[in-house]
Amino acid sequence: MGQKINPLGFRLGTTQDHHSLWFAQPKNYSKDLQEDQKIRNCIKNYVQKNMRISSGVEGIARIKIKKKSDLIQIIIYMGFKKLLMEGNPRRIEELQINVQKKLNCVNQKLNIAITRIANPYGHPNIVAEFIAGQLKNRVSFRKVMKKAIELTEQANTKGIQIQIAGRIDGKEIARVEWIREGRVPLQTIRAKIEYCSYTVRTIYGVLGIKIWIFVDKEK
Repeated sequence: MGQKINPLGFRLGTTQDHHSLWFAQPKNYSKDLQEDQKIRNCIKNYVQKNMRISSGVEGIARIKIKKKSDLIQIIIYMGFKKLLMEGNPRRIEELQINVQKKLNCVNQKLNIAITRIANPYGHPNIVAEFIAGQLKNRVSFRKVMKKAIELTEQANTKGIQIQIAGRIDGKEIARVEWIREGRVPLQTIRAKIEYCSYTVRTIYGVLGIKIWIFVDKEK
């Protein structure tokens, strides 16, 4: 069962929380859901355009959204200090203006906060971005996966599983390659598993990256 469903949804209420916290009437639910997706896409596009580091990593671990009747609070968890926009409040103001224009919100205030996480490579989104950047530069997928495991082990995790699917290294036939290091108990609900699914476009086609990271506490 642990192999067939999303590990985050499988553990909601035990070790995982929702990344979006709000209530809506059934007829307005789809509208608010699309609004959350617009917010996340706008933030990721801005960071990718203005603050991407040399290794190709954007550094966004997750984006939490909390909505009230008159306030939208956005918390961005970022992993690298040079991307935090500290000492440059204009960047935050510019990002806030971009999100407001995208949402066209008049009756609600928008508040954006940025939080730094201690161990960036303990989060699957950042690891997936690192792998995607290396694959675009035509680095061997085996070398990339081993390097990602080394970075994850430095973040004091208990285990990691990486899966890459598609035309790996430009081969004619698509295949799936995976590697695991340490423990990744997918069927244990109380085990805190961080998971992400990431898509990368290469000159050979689209590759899919899935990462499971077993952590014992919030990173």
